[in-house]
Amino acid sequence: MIDKKRVLFVCTGNSCRSQMAEGILNFLGGDWYHAYSAGSNPTGYVHPLAIETLREMNIDISTNKSKSVSEFLNQSWDIVITVCDNAKESCPIFPGKQQRMHWNLEDPAQFQGTEEQKRAFFQKIALEIEARVRQLLSPPDDGTMRKEPLQIGTKAPIE
Repeated sequence: MIDKKRVLFVCTGNSCRSQMAEGILNFLGGDWYHAYSAGSNPTGYVHPLAIETLREMNIDISTNKSKSVSEFLNQSWDIVITVCDNAKESCPIFPGKQQRMHWNLEDPAQFQGTEEQKRAFFQKIALEIEARVRQLLSPPDDGTMRKEPLQIGTKAPIE
């Protein structure tokens, strides 16, 4: 049995970017990683468009909760990834040694536009997160990892 690496995604509200990153990493790399997410100032909910966007990628985050980073302070992590500049500035120190990364992603919750434009922006951010997760997962190339990209709105992998 593989000892999974523990990854914590941190943002400000823990309603969109970090939630989507948690879901995508657990979906694509669940055999090697266990992802969690938290916010420095959690909103108390997961954004409905984040849930909908990932559902379209066949990833279910509908039972996820918005959590405070304080819930994870006494835990050790292999990787801590901040997904916005605010979280990078306020990210606490965790026990043990971990790799720290920063992905400065735009906040889809702040995007202004029509419902259709908002959905498109959430999809854009989800695909950007997927690309970064795939980079994180890229080292092993033994044929056991899912290689085909996710496609929003389909039930089957892209051929």
